[in-house]
Amino acid sequence: MTSENNKISIQETYGDRFQYCWGCGPKNEEGIHIKSYPSEDGQSCYCKIVPEEKYTGGVPANLFGGMIAMIFDCHGTASAAWFNHNNKGLKLKEDTVIGRYITARLEIDFKKPVPMNKEITVTAKAEEIGERKIIVSMEMEAGGELRAKAKMVAVGVKDNM
Repeated sequence: MTSENNKISIQETYGDRFQYCWGCGPKNEEGIHIKSYPSEDGQSCYCKIVPEEKYTGGVPANLFGGMIAMIFDCHGTASAAWFNHNNKGLKLKEDTVIGRYITARLEIDFKKPVPMNKEITVTAKAEEIGERKIIVSMEMEAGGELRAKAKMVAVGVKDNM
């Protein structure tokens, strides 16, 4: 398993059939391979990415808005899976097969353009953890500035989805 600072990414613990997402699937050879990690205290999740030049938007030197949405989508559902897992008192280990979540709703507030060639950090926090639904709030920063905020409703799915 690939890890950052000896941490397992949440996406690496998805069941085999859920590891092919273009944005975050570890087994998608053509994908972006976003990796999300729980914070040390388990109260938030983060991901870091420097997008490739080909993802620039209609305004040169800025990230395409669809990529911003995709980053929030992949990180938000991974974070929801972690928040559910952690809420049950479980740890993230190499043999973990985490419950999978999908996006039911995603709202994005674009604050400032996201510059290319700078590391983007997205932080997610759980606002509400229900039996099957988790509300996640996220912030995207680059160059030390808030660039976008998002709110997601993520829903747990069964392995046979």
